[in-house]
Amino acid sequence: MIFCFSGTGNSRHVTTLLANNLNEQIIEMRGEMLTKPTSYSCDLGNQSRVIWVFPIYSWGVPPVVAEFIKKASLTINNDTPHYMVCSCGDNIGNGHKHWRKMISKRGWTPQSTFSVQMPNTYTLMKGFDVDSKEIEQQKIAKSITRIEDIAQKIASCEIVDDVVRGNWPWTKTAIIYPYFKRYCMSPRPFHATDKCTACGKCEKTCPLNNIVITNNRPNWHDNCALCLRCYHICPTHAIAYGKATKGKGQYKSLIHNT
Repeated sequence: MIFCFSGTGNSRHVTTLLANNLNEQIIEMRGEMLTKPTSYSCDLGNQSRVIWVFPIYSWGVPPVVAEFIKKASLTINNDTPHYMVCSCGDNIGNGHKHWRKMISKRGWTPQSTFSVQMPNTYTLMKGFDVDSKEIEQQKIAKSITRIEDIAQKIASCEIVDDVVRGNWPWTKTAIIYPYFKRYCMSPRPFHATDKCTACGKCEKTCPLNNIVITNNRPNWHDNCALCLRCYHICPTHAIAYGKATKGKGQYKSLIHNT
C-alpha cells in the first residue's frame, strides 16, 4: 500500500511509477483525511509493507502528512515494514530522521528511506523559483531510473537510508524547518490578480478543499498545506503570494497528473 500526498505532481509521479513497479495500491492523502485525520481509519493488517510518498517541506515532513501519521487510525502489524520515498528539489536535510521518529512513535517499523530529486516548485521566498525547462526535463528523465532502483531495493527488503542530505542537515531540519512551519506557512498572502477568470481550477483541485470561489475570486481559508498546487495550476498565472511570487515561474509538466 502506498500513501501519497502530492501538491504539484512530483510525488504523484513518484507514486505512480512505484505502484507500477511494485504492484501496489495507492491511497491519496487529501480532503478530510488531512483536515480531520482522527476521523480516518483503515485496516492494513494484510499489507506486506506500507510506503509513504510525499514532498519535503523545508527539510522536513509536510505538517499535514505529519499530523496524519500521528493521528490517523491505521490497523497494522507492528512489524510490517514502512518505507519513506520523498521528492525534493535538491536535498532533504534530516527529513528522513524526522519521518523515522514519527513512525517509531506509532509503534511501527521504519525500514528504509529514499529521496528522489525532482523539479523545484517552491516560489514563495526571495531567491526561490522554478527550474529552467532544461533542468526540469533532465530531473524528470533521471527520476525514472531512480524510482526503478528504489522499487528494486524495496522489493528486496533492503534496510538503508538512501537519501541526499546536503550540507548542514541538522540545522536545516532541527532549526529551519520548525521556524518555517511556525512563521512561513500562512495562506493569508494568497490572492488572485486581475488576470483571474474564475475558472475554478484552484478550487476544484485543492487537496485540502481550502479554496472557495466567491464573487468570481478565489478565497483561501485556514486549512492550507502550502503545496502551491493552486499557484502552479492556474492557467492565467493569476494567483500570487503577496509580492513574493512577482516575476516567478510556474511548474506545469506534471501538475495535471495530481
